[in-house]
Amino acid sequence: MQNHFSLLHRSSERAGILDYCKENGIAFFAYMVLEQGALTGRYNETHPFPAGTGRGDAYNPHLKELSALIEELSVIGTRFNASPAQVATAWAISKGALPIIGVTKVKQVGEAAQAAQITLTAEEIRRLEKLGDETGVHTLREWEKEML
Repeated sequence: MQNHFSLLHRSSERAGILDYCKENGIAFFAYMVLEQGALTGRYNETHPFPAGTGRGDAYNPHLKELSALIEELSVIGTRFNASPAQVATAWAISKGALPIIGVTKVKQVGEAAQAAQITLTAEEIRRLEKLGDETGVHTLREWEKEML
């Protein structure tokens, strides 16, 4: 199974698809775990995505709403000497997903692999999910359907 799954888009979990996959030995591959870089900590209101790009159009209007979530990803990351991207990836792994991570640099491959060594507490997972929900940012793309 392969679905969009991130701290901003958890409909596969809410619809029971993730649990169904776990219960039936079906691998669940998660794409958009980092929301095209929006959850990496690299972009914020003072350093947005390039204007006039798909990512800029999709995420720049929401960078303020994402700031508390990204800050918490950073805070949790300090415990592991990890980046926000690694914590967001570790969250997906903690949910039983196999993240599909797009990389553009060799070092990102190692960073993604290191995320698998991060074990988040139940409280950290709860805080991240609460902040993700509180953003009010919906990242469903035109080709995707909400899971029911």
